[in-house]
Amino acid sequence: MRNYSYQKSFGALFVFAATFLSGTAAAQDTQVIVNTGNPDGKLGALTRRPSANKLETETADDFVLKQTTVLTGASITGLISPATPLANIANVEVELYHVFPEDSIDPPSGNVPSRVNSPSDVEIDSATRDASLRTLRFTPSLLNANFSVLNTVVNGIQKKPLNTTHGEGPATGEEVEITITFTSPIVLSAGHYFFRPEVLVNGGDFLYLSAPRPIVAPGVPIAGDLQAWIRNSSLSPDWLRIGTDIIGGDTPTTFNMTFSLTGDALQAAGTPGQANCNGQSISALAEQFGSLSAAASALGFASVKALQDSFQAFCEP
Repeated sequence: MRNYSYQKSFGALFVFAATFLSGTAAAQDTQVIVNTGNPDGKLGALTRRPSANKLETETADDFVLKQTTVLTGASITGLISPATPLANIANVEVELYHVFPEDSIDPPSGNVPSRVNSPSDVEIDSATRDASLRTLRFTPSLLNANFSVLNTVVNGIQKKPLNTTHGEGPATGEEVEITITFTSPIVLSAGHYFFRPEVLVNGGDFLYLSAPRPIVAPGVPIAGDLQAWIRNSSLSPDWLRIGTDIIGGDTPTTFNMTFSLTGDALQAAGTPGQANCNGQSISALAEQFGSLSAAASALGFASVKALQDSFQAFCEP
């Protein structure tokens, strides 16, 4: 519950109560929608924005939404080189993917052992957010100046039959959490998705830290939880399973990645592609939050028009 500061007078109390009852202060606190828990120290997997002489490398992990949801933010935890200033974290981009074969060429190329339960070939275009485009903002914080992982996957991302590289060994560095706010919130239907963040670190890299699989407290288990996948621009549009395909072994360890998503589940949104989707969604928002203005404020939209535009795009087939 939010704390409000006001003078201890009957007039101020009356104004506060009237505002609340009118619905203009009906904004709800966003909720943690997904939480995979804390890093387990087993793996750091590269996830990197492209830059001079460095391939774009993407690490993705899955999540499930039970109903239409507006995603307002995220957090990721990773490893950077020792003594790297947090200011060197220069950009963050987030993409979301459906599960293969949606948004994909099917049958796939055959360059990887399997595409079953992988992220799709291409991202959900409307869900991409990038700090350089001001559609998200981010704040890094240091959690531990000396954190170690048992194995890493950085460059050993290769097409079959050379895919099993076993990882590139342990690493130690600064454990950092990056808190992300979507300045343009993301509207998604119920479904199974992959979350893929990328980080640009000047003079270094960001190794996305693994989380326990299966998920344990303080994480929240995901129904049908899938393992993490990775690719670089040489392998794209295909993906490799980090545990099964790259690290390997007689009984391969599989991984989740450390991330959370925040937002609000919508109680009665329309169905994309149906004629009444937009009208039903807007009406549901006004009812759930008390007014469209309150909904826009609670969900982090810059204006009522921005909210309306987002839901109009969401409802298009």
